[in-house]
Amino acid sequence: MHNRIRKLVVIFAVGCISLWGQSSAQIHGTVQDASGAAVPGAEVKATQTETSVTRTTVSGADGGYVLTNLSVGPYRVEVAKEGFSKYAQSGLVLQVNADPLVDIALKVGAVTEQVNVEANANLVETRSATVGQVIENQRILELPLNGRDATSLITLAGAAVTSGANNGAAGDRNGGGVWISIGGGFSFGVDYSLDGANHRNFITGASMPLPFPDALQEFKVEANGVGAQRGSSSAVGAVTKSGTNSLHGDLFEFLRNDLTNARSYFSSTGSSLKRNQFGGV
Repeated sequence: MHNRIRKLVVIFAVGCISLWGQSSAQIHGTVQDASGAAVPGAEVKATQTETSVTRTTVSGADGGYVLTNLSVGPYRVEVAKEGFSKYAQSGLVLQVNADPLVDIALKVGAVTEQVNVEANANLVETRSATVGQVIENQRILELPLNGRDATSLITLAGAAVTSGANNGAAGDRNGGGVWISIGGGFSFGVDYSLDGANHRNFITGASMPLPFPDALQEFKVEANGVGAQRGSSSAVGAVTKSGTNSLHGDLFEFLRNDLTNARSYFSSTGSSLKRNQFGGV
């Protein structure tokens, strides 16, 4: 019995690692020399500067490379190859579902030499024709939200409108959820994902609630041109905060109470609303 429990724990842990690995961004490009010829066998390393987590790969025969399953945030890309100066590019910021093109030109020299590049320009997306908009963490935290429900921020993106609320279908014990139409499509045809996993109510087709703002990093609303792997004409992909190398957090209470609200002009009595929302990260 104990062995069986241990096996289940291992399977669960591996499953969590796999799910955590379904991050939402990647980097691709080509490693070339000064003449534009491909440089195979170059080591390409991407480091998330907030967590120091690194991913490495080696360029192929055509000089191409792809670094997949990257979490969002700032990155530093380093490339090393015998006979060339080391290349380092910082300032790369990956957003949810991003796949920027980062071509690298190596210069002949000693490996001890290093060429540093600061990326200030917007990264070019070359692999996807998707039209979408990212709702960044700053807007999630600072825009007013009724009930602290970040789902309502989906309609900040172009062509996204609320088409109704799900009050619970037959057999649906969870109830709730919101139907949102994106790009003129069917509201039940939107694909929702959270940290790479499906995040849609499978009974009603409505959205599942997004995490509360303090736990949500960002999300992207894609109106059209969505890839076949999403299985829909529009999509909403969200990612939670994954932390940094520094310990941090907060506690909060959001209060709505009739004692602090003015009486409605047309009401003969005061409001009886009493709502406290406590939480922390």
